[in-house]
Amino acid sequence: MKLDVLYFAWLRERIGHPKDRIETDAETVADLVEELRGREERYAVAFADISALRVALDQDLSDFDARLDGVREVAFFPPMTGG
Repeated sequence: MKLDVLYFAWLRERIGHPKDRIETDAETVADLVEELRGREERYAVAFADISALRVALDQDLSDFDARLDGVREVAFFPPMTGG
């Protein structure tokens, strides 16, 4: 499946760009993260601690164990704070 993968805040800074269009066989978000970590060092650094990240699938907050069936967009970002 093809996915748009978006990176926000410090993830975008560490990876060096805001978005990837990828072809993947990942079944879950966690599988996708493992695949991204294996791409190159900057991805491994960005995804070293997923407890510091949140994920949205097609603009709905989700979990890392969520399935990617039918998903078109995955967005990774740090936790949001109010203020």
